[in-house]
Amino acid sequence: MQTSARLFNPVLIVGCVIIIVSFGIRATFGVFQIPVAAELGWLRTEFSLAIAIQNLAWGIGQPIFGAIAEKIGDKRAIVIGALVYALGLVLTAFSTSPLGHQIYAWLIGFGIAGTGFGVILAVVGRAATDENRSMSLAIAAAAGSFGQIVGPPGAEWLLGLMSWQTTFIVFSGLILATLFTLPFLSAPQPVNKAEIERSMGAVLGQAFRDPSYILIFVGFFSCGYQVAFITAHFPAFVTELCGPIEPGGMLYSMGITTTSALGAISISLIGAANIVGTLMAGWAGSRLPKKYLLAGIYVGRTIVAAVFIMFPITPLTVIVFSVTMGMLWLATVPLTSGLVAYIYGVRYMGTLYGFVFLSHQIGSFLGVWLGGRLYDVYGDYTLVWWIGVGVGAFSAIVHLPIREKPVHYLQSA
Repeated sequence: MQTSARLFNPVLIVGCVIIIVSFGIRATFGVFQIPVAAELGWLRTEFSLAIAIQNLAWGIGQPIFGAIAEKIGDKRAIVIGALVYALGLVLTAFSTSPLGHQIYAWLIGFGIAGTGFGVILAVVGRAATDENRSMSLAIAAAAGSFGQIVGPPGAEWLLGLMSWQTTFIVFSGLILATLFTLPFLSAPQPVNKAEIERSMGAVLGQAFRDPSYILIFVGFFSCGYQVAFITAHFPAFVTELCGPIEPGGMLYSMGITTTSALGAISISLIGAANIVGTLMAGWAGSRLPKKYLLAGIYVGRTIVAAVFIMFPITPLTVIVFSVTMGMLWLATVPLTSGLVAYIYGVRYMGTLYGFVFLSHQIGSFLGVWLGGRLYDVYGDYTLVWWIGVGVGAFSAIVHLPIREKPVHYLQSA
């Protein structure tokens, strides 16, 4: 079976639908930060740790689900992921202790791994031609941003109608509904004979001995730190520290009358801007060296975060930050996954990208947990922001020495 010459094919469309729902729900947890802590009387650290564990579980689960998909099939891996995701949400809804939330966060994290980038990008990448792959991966990544646009405001709206517990039940039903799209998800196996003949162990062994793969792994850490910290804590950060929204202003006339509403909308703005940024990254990734594009993105993030935190927090600076950071948000995903596919092939892309994504999620764990911990210790998020600035600059440097060439068995095939 040949890969599809069309950019938009059933695999890409179904993959986008699943990612929209999975990431739309995942992006809402920062909205629950204050309601859950206020109702149950928890410190900020308690709920932050649950979100941090969720991100770590997502990272650990990513190479596992990548391997499951490559061994027993993409559809079965997604079914397992959706069931685990829904179970974690339901159990969390009925839990009233920090320990319960933190335990069930493992299920949610593994569920995101089974319905998220690792599995979906691999199947989308196999279904695309070499010419379309970078753009296909960008479109799938941008679908995650669309989920981020609708997720937080949707959660804010549902919280106005029902309890946070019932909202979690609704979310579990939504993730299960994506399973009805699976009959349309079918991607070919690679036709490159050299890829087919090599075992997973041989490919993984070669990658782990390759300094370039290690640099990709290390460099993805800061992306996870920055994205997860902002997703989990930015709504609360804006709610508490942003200057007031003036009556009669543009935001007020749009119905955004509180800093709480602005905090939720800011995550959506990041997602909206990231659709543009990610598609631009996909377009550029098929024309320019991906490692230099990644280094540039991390430099941009570093500058945007540093400038934002040095100025007073106002509704205008929140909006400007959300749009500029959003342009750089998940633009790293199609470039990083595309870099892995270009160097090592698409046969075991899910597992190889899964291990790289583990680094991303270790960063996510630290970003979310440190955000809550340092807030409780110091009463603000300033130190966490500056750590993010530092690791962003580090990642920009780390990507420069990567050897962006296919491995030898692909060159000789």
